[in-house]
Amino acid sequence: MKTRIHFFNEDITFRLHGIIKRRTWLIRCIESEGKTAGEVNFIFCSEAFLLKMNIDYLNHDTLTDVITFDYTEGDVISGDVFISLPQVKENAILFSRTFNDELNRVMVHGVLHLCGYKDKTPAREKQMRLKEDEKLKML
Repeated sequence: MKTRIHFFNEDITFRLHGIIKRRTWLIRCIESEGKTAGEVNFIFCSEAFLLKMNIDYLNHDTLTDVITFDYTEGDVISGDVFISLPQVKENAILFSRTFNDELNRVMVHGVLHLCGYKDKTPAREKQMRLKEDEKLKML
């Protein structure tokens, strides 16, 4: 199976730098979980766009930085990862990180969801943060 990790913009203008490096890193992250990378689409969008998706598809009337739609079959990881760039920028400031560092964290967060990790309880959120840190060290 050919690996297909793509990057798109929905309602904003954004140019992702280091595409080849990030694609290679994300594939390694997936493989380090014993999975195979299938088709994964990262879609960068505005806060308003992601809020509408959160309301329309998940019934959540809250702002978020990432929403993941999982199309994984077996161990082949596939899905759409929508990322609000304004939320990433706000989080970078809030957590004293660079924009790129926070963007990488949100991207791998989406991949980890596709790999089966959840973050709805304190214990699972802690596990997710540890996995994010582990994968960021692979970059």
